[in-house]
Amino acid sequence: MRLRVPAIVGGAVGAVGLVTAAAAAAEHRQVSKQRQRIDPRAAASFGALPTDRNYRVAAEDGVSLYVEEVGPLDAPLTVVFAHGFTLALGSYHFQRLALEQRFGDRVRLVFFDQRSHGRSEKSPSLDCTIEQTGRDLAAVLDASAPTGPIALVGHSMGGMTVISLAEQLPARFHPDGRIRAVALINTSSGGLREVTLGLPSLVAKLRGPVLPMVLRRAAKSVALVEAGRALGKDLAWIITKRLSFAAKDVDPAVVAYSTRMISSTPVDVVAAFYPSLMSYDGSLGLMNLVGCRALVIGGEDDSLTPVAHSEMIAASLPAATFIAVPDTGHLLMLERPDAVDLPLIGLIEQELAELGLAPPVGAGRRR
Repeated sequence: MRLRVPAIVGGAVGAVGLVTAAAAAAEHRQVSKQRQRIDPRAAASFGALPTDRNYRVAAEDGVSLYVEEVGPLDAPLTVVFAHGFTLALGSYHFQRLALEQRFGDRVRLVFFDQRSHGRSEKSPSLDCTIEQTGRDLAAVLDASAPTGPIALVGHSMGGMTVISLAEQLPARFHPDGRIRAVALINTSSGGLREVTLGLPSLVAKLRGPVLPMVLRRAAKSVALVEAGRALGKDLAWIITKRLSFAAKDVDPAVVAYSTRMISSTPVDVVAAFYPSLMSYDGSLGLMNLVGCRALVIGGEDDSLTPVAHSEMIAASLPAATFIAVPDTGHLLMLERPDAVDLPLIGLIEQELAELGLAPPVGAGRRR
């Protein structure tokens, strides 16, 4: 039987577009109304925040990774952010603003695009694995923070990247290493094959054997699929909103930016990463994080990495702070920024206090 490539196949969201498209068709006319509510000034800032430095880091296999920094090179603490599957470094838009304002020159923030995402170079398909992203993170750390204490923040696949680094290079983590704290947001340490994506049980059972075949066919017809995705922008918006967010009143500018990030990830990249995401087991990496200060945050209505996965991670890290955010989906840091910003600020303040640095007086740096 020959499988026809669907018009939209894009990441953890677009990959289930074939299943959800029919149910979403009635909502098309609502999309234009939502787009009309977008504040152009707010929309223009997504993915375009000012930086102090930007540069490229070569991964171990030569793939060029794009990096942006905010804050002084001699800041006492460096916080490095790893984004999720089919996203980009701009997905931490609100955290970047909040932490810069709160800490000013006392913290340096480092953001990078994962391989084959955003402005980083496209990777050979065989190297699109969680193990490789862990080594990529090591390369970014070696280039951006060769000395001094570090905190890591990972969302979704970015959290798996952090766990993978801990598995491969445990000596880098506290109490003996320089990585003192980790924050894992909407993250899984494994078992994603069992996730239903919020689909009916019968459809969810078919996802396992059918979706990989669809993705493989899509990866062989990239030009056709990308053309279809371009024609299906309204449908992409609907699917993104349904699978990435839980609240009905999500800022349309946030939905538009999220849709743009996801749709910008080529379908062959989606297909290349998918097997590694489904098969990853981070249990050993979690064991190596036990010595770190840890913050684990999950969305109670996350259908892509259900909150039970965050609960399991927190249970493996007895000293972790665990927060389950109600009425929130997979893109927690964009949907409910305060629910991430405030605990993250607390985590960083604890680290700065341990470093003997007094709490800041007044606001942080302003541009």
